[in-house]
Amino acid sequence: MTISLIVFACVFCGTLAGTFVGLKLPGHYLDEDAKDAIKLALGVMVMMSALVLSLLVSSAKSSYDLKRTQLTQIAADVIQIDRFLALYGSESNSARNALRDWVTELADQLQSSGEDQSSRESHNTRSGARDLYQRLEALSPRDDEQKSLKAEALSASFEVAKIRALALAQQSTSIPLAFLVILVFWVVVLFAGFGLFAPLNLATVAALAICNFSVSAAIFLILQMDQPFVGLMRISVEPLRAALETIGK
Repeated sequence: MTISLIVFACVFCGTLAGTFVGLKLPGHYLDEDAKDAIKLALGVMVMMSALVLSLLVSSAKSSYDLKRTQLTQIAADVIQIDRFLALYGSESNSARNALRDWVTELADQLQSSGEDQSSRESHNTRSGARDLYQRLEALSPRDDEQKSLKAEALSASFEVAKIRALALAQQSTSIPLAFLVILVFWVVVLFAGFGLFAPLNLATVAALAICNFSVSAAIFLILQMDQPFVGLMRISVEPLRAALETIGK
């Protein structure tokens, strides 16, 4: 939100600066030939800015959908682990309880606000995963069926750990600061060019402000979808909550 507001302020100031320069420049600096050349340059910048914004929105949306799919896959694997343990028998009750505790801690971690989830895992979540693995390893199968169920549960738990590690590794922002600064510079110059030819009246200022808001909103969406476990567009942990309701039943 802060970055989007800064972008809005920079672009709006650029628009006003362009309008002010247009009013102060002598008329021969903005004759028809000069206007055609400036409009051609602005057209190139419009194309570049639109292309980059559309690519960023598409990339951020794909990343957002991938992380949501990963979370759903974790929930599905957790349900599978619980089913395998249920079929194993009453000896697996301690492992099922450890599974419930770990999923609860993971859901709470992802749902908590004000934490940088991309930089570290919580100690409780790590210890919960370790406790689950130890309890699975401690199972002593009496026959081939239990041996197979234990192997399936361990395999599914490894898959959960892999997907979760991949999701955590992908939580750092994928948009370099220099890239964002250059994009904002393009948009500022572009709107300054618009302001250069725009008459200074309420309707024109309102129209340019709305366009400015649209660009800032697009950058806001990109940054929000690039950090899917924080902010206003955070991914729901309901799949994990739903999985919790089935564990132990």
